[in-house]
Amino acid sequence: MKLTRCLIAVGCAALTAGAAPPAAAPRNVIVYKESGRFAGWPANHGLWSWGNEIVVGFEAGQFKFSGQRHAIDYSKPAEHVLARSLDGGETWTIEKPEGIKPPPGYRQAGVLTEAGLPMKDCPGNIDFTAPGFALSARMNDIHAGESRFYYSYDKGKSWEGPFRLPNFGQPGIAARTDYLINGKHDMTMFLTAAKSNKKEGRVICVRTRDGGKTWTMEGYVGPEPPESDFAIMPSSVRLSKNTIYTAVRHRPYIDSYISHDDGKTWTYVNKPAPNTGRGNPPSLIKLKDGRLAVTYGYRAEPYGIRARLSSDNGQTWGDEIILRQDGGNWDLGYPRSAQRPDGKIVTVYYYNDAADQERYIGATIWDPGKGSGPAR
Repeated sequence: MKLTRCLIAVGCAALTAGAAPPAAAPRNVIVYKESGRFAGWPANHGLWSWGNEIVVGFEAGQFKFSGQRHAIDYSKPAEHVLARSLDGGETWTIEKPEGIKPPPGYRQAGVLTEAGLPMKDCPGNIDFTAPGFALSARMNDIHAGESRFYYSYDKGKSWEGPFRLPNFGQPGIAARTDYLINGKHDMTMFLTAAKSNKKEGRVICVRTRDGGKTWTMEGYVGPEPPESDFAIMPSSVRLSKNTIYTAVRHRPYIDSYISHDDGKTWTYVNKPAPNTGRGNPPSLIKLKDGRLAVTYGYRAEPYGIRARLSSDNGQTWGDEIILRQDGGNWDLGYPRSAQRPDGKIVTVYYYNDAADQERYIGATIWDPGKGSGPAR
């Protein structure tokens, strides 16, 4: 697809009370937008970066306005799509590789998707340290379904899979993409498992040491939520050899947990985002200076995208940073973020300008400023 220059707008909305401005005015970029289409949920698919080359996955279907549900036509098929930038998120091209299609009959958030190859068992020996490696973990059902993963050695241009993920003794697994590479054939992954009542969900930590052939359950991340709540959609960073920090979506807020034994046991830390409106998943990254950054959608008025920074490994968090607050309604967010070589952060999400208009993929390029993380 021909490279096209994206529309850029300066984020100049007034800040809400108690919010901190970013170091410089953020710039908003259109990644993918088509009339009559719904594009959504980058957090479900994943984002991968190699310097200024960034690839993000998302779902594209037919737009259908709904005041309560996502504005997608659940009766029509949707497709898995990738967007690629070679200049740090300034411009994007769209790709639709055959290898990342779901198996026949699979659904994303209730939407029937284009059918690809059937699931199979992974033979193992995947090299997680390959220079162009990327992995996408996907689900069929948010409650008690079966999940799968794909991998790429060429920065997402072609994919192998889908490979079956085990259920780890749980009622079901709803996988989204969240993993840490430990070595050539060694990977830790974080998944959402169904609760004991087969409702969504709670977070588990799993691991493979043979390149994806076999997996072990390492531990539960926090207690099972009560009937009225869930703990889903983790986003994780490694702080040291044996220490992992994870942010988890609850209904109107984001919680965090820490493990000092490489994922086996977990301790509650705090709420990096005490309020996300109707609820939105976190995207957690570790910056080059050691700080942590969490980004998330805000599904209450004024609708938009927000962030917080931590200089002490997530033990405390700074004031909320407003990246944008010009959304048309709650149907937005699900971000994934990456830091560019120049230090700026690219946060990709789905968005809308008005409740009755298409949902599109946008990105905000913003400067987290200068800072220093904890002593190392």
